[in-house]
Amino acid sequence: MQLLTASAYTFDGTAKCSPEPFDTIATWPVGRHLSLLIAGDLMQHMPQIKSAKQSDGSYDYGECFAGIKAEVERADVAIANFETTLAGQPYSGYPQFSAPDDFLSAVQSAGFDIMLTANNHCVDTRRKGLERTLTMMDSLGMAHLGTYRTLDERERTYPYLIEKNGLRIVLLNFTYDTNGIPVPQPCHVNLMDTLEIAADLDKARQMKPDLIIALPHWGIEYQTLPSKEQREMAAWLLSHGVDHIIGGHPHVAQPLELRNDGRNLVAWSMGNLVSNQSKPNTYGGYMVRLDITKSGLQTTLSDCYYTLYWVSRPPDNGYRHTYRILPIDYPDSLLTTTEKTLRSAIRQNMRQLLKEHGKGEIKEHCLPPSL
Repeated sequence: MQLLTASAYTFDGTAKCSPEPFDTIATWPVGRHLSLLIAGDLMQHMPQIKSAKQSDGSYDYGECFAGIKAEVERADVAIANFETTLAGQPYSGYPQFSAPDDFLSAVQSAGFDIMLTANNHCVDTRRKGLERTLTMMDSLGMAHLGTYRTLDERERTYPYLIEKNGLRIVLLNFTYDTNGIPVPQPCHVNLMDTLEIAADLDKARQMKPDLIIALPHWGIEYQTLPSKEQREMAAWLLSHGVDHIIGGHPHVAQPLELRNDGRNLVAWSMGNLVSNQSKPNTYGGYMVRLDITKSGLQTTLSDCYYTLYWVSRPPDNGYRHTYRILPIDYPDSLLTTTEKTLRSAIRQNMRQLLKEHGKGEIKEHCLPPSL
């Protein structure tokens, strides 16, 4: 495993990555180690679905994830928010999402291990969509948390416990709302209810975890700074024993904060991982990686960084059918004039935002330009 150095960048939209390794297994502190990579919203608007359709009726998303696949696979565990349902045909985009099963298969092939399903679109296709989405994930052996077919299922499987490399990490996932659609019985969706979350935290502590990570679906869409409600909820979570908070939903990147001498990371919003949204700042975001080390009884965040990316889509990229998640510094020589203009704007916006409003020493890493 080899990672690239943090970017040395200026805020005119340019960046350079050193080819020298920033971090290797040999340099990690002695002890048990686990790396987590967490990404933003996996969305499927109708233009994306149509672009993926093949002549034989199948759907091909392979090239969509090719630019980030190596980075995702480097992590021991990779997590993302699955913000659509798999209700079967007919497929649909906004405002009530239902995507082809091939989309989930491509997400898994890209290296993702765990899907977050508590979001405001999780009951778009009512009981059938919620249940079938979980069934398809189960059929692929893909872990998930946030929505449940029954309360009994939730009781047996939540909070979600990762046991890997000698560490125990508990994950919590909940959403502010389901777009006003009632949760169909007997299903359950984790909502941002402090009474329920407090009970979940009590159960989580009984699991004797090394860390507890909350993954909330919260905030105000298209706002690049966290809302008052986000800040209040984050303070409540941290005061009740949550170690790190990695959020989503606004569809744009919001800052990261490293607090309490590096003991607590708060990433307010990672933005979209892939979508067809075109409003300012919606066609890019970041993945955040946490390197966790346990030595004796002490568990620490031994390293933390984020990786910026953006989404190139047709017809801007000169292709009829290809949506591609690309490293933020993908070579200009491989981009169209329109792509270079779009990428330049979101790159500068995100870097400026993270510089001006981020807190603590959190590095940016660049993906290799050969991807």
